[in-house]
Amino acid sequence: MSTIWSRTSGRRSGGCKLDNGTAMMHAGLCSMNRIYLDHAATTPILPEVCKAMMPHLSDEYGNPSSLHAQGRRARETVEVARDIISVFIEANPGEIIFTGGGSESNNLAIKGTAFSLRGRGNHIITTAVEHHSVIESCRFLESLGFDVTYIGVDSAGMVDPDEVGRAITRKTILVSVIHGNNEIGTIQPVAEIARIARGYGVPVHTDAVQTFGHIPLSVDDLGIDLLSATAHKLYGPKGTGLLYIRSGTAIEPLIHGGGQETHFRAGTHNVAGITGFGRAVEMASGMMDEESERIARLRDSLIERILCNVGGVINGHEHRGLPGIISLTIPGIDADALVIALDRMGIACSSGAACMSSNFEPSHVLTAIGRSREEAKSTIRLSLGRDTNHGEIERASDALVAIVPKLRKFAP
Repeated sequence: MSTIWSRTSGRRSGGCKLDNGTAMMHAGLCSMNRIYLDHAATTPILPEVCKAMMPHLSDEYGNPSSLHAQGRRARETVEVARDIISVFIEANPGEIIFTGGGSESNNLAIKGTAFSLRGRGNHIITTAVEHHSVIESCRFLESLGFDVTYIGVDSAGMVDPDEVGRAITRKTILVSVIHGNNEIGTIQPVAEIARIARGYGVPVHTDAVQTFGHIPLSVDDLGIDLLSATAHKLYGPKGTGLLYIRSGTAIEPLIHGGGQETHFRAGTHNVAGITGFGRAVEMASGMMDEESERIARLRDSLIERILCNVGGVINGHEHRGLPGIISLTIPGIDADALVIALDRMGIACSSGAACMSSNFEPSHVLTAIGRSREEAKSTIRLSLGRDTNHGEIERASDALVAIVPKLRKFAP
């Protein structure tokens, strides 16, 4: 069921060169509609999702744990969303646990497994290119005496499954590998890694925050025991996530209380958020393949225009990448300065993961694939989505052609 999207080859073609005068004219964006190229950070909520959520922000305010009519209706709404999501990833409804977002889901998967299985071992395997919520969870566990192996990646950001297998010991209690990287878009061979780990009886977690709702996912095809996702990366609300926990997987809850979510995660349900999550998944299932193909074509067009007119290096795997993420290293510029300049011209993008935008250290993902500190700080991320069109691609590339020479001219 899993699909891997690839970039087209032959990015250079005749007639794509733009002169700076034309670029400047086309890039006069301040008076035009803004262009949003930061979908990997968050996506806009679809109108249909808002509509589904609104009753639960007004008249339908019941607590799903209550026995009265309002409570029963709220509970039914939560379970409908759970059913929709379980079908989407080919799981059982009881294996879907709603959380407050992707970071909470990653924390629960990693810490919960570690605390539950510490009598069996204290060794965890992850990679050098994980989301910070995974890496920081592992570092926290190291402070408690757990051992963590951080598997390196190649220049395309890819993990070698055999290296994961060689790292497994009798004390290994969890393997956690990101599915699609949030900075460079590389999609990891999670199914192959899970098959190796399963041979040793080691549970496998994958952070699917960036892939969930964008490429087909089946928990059985992947062979994983735990999967994290969040609503706001697929046009749903912020503050709502999920953790898939395969039946029989040992995990200790981190939030104790009333016993909601089959005691895995206590706390009153975010009914509006969960409803929106379900509706966003329902909509994704109907348009995911077509949209992924469309976005991939736009991505390839933007890459070609940028490389022809600005130059630079595309980071990530050429044949195993998310359809909408472009990581671009442009020598001789400061990425933050470029992001600010583009923002002033009406274009939103980022210089790395949104959760670390205030961190002055270079991206750990970029340094893991061999980029120097200087190269990492000259890298921007452009991420496309459902509202991206060809006209915006042209305007964005024109803006880059206009801005980059100026930044290079005044760079130290």
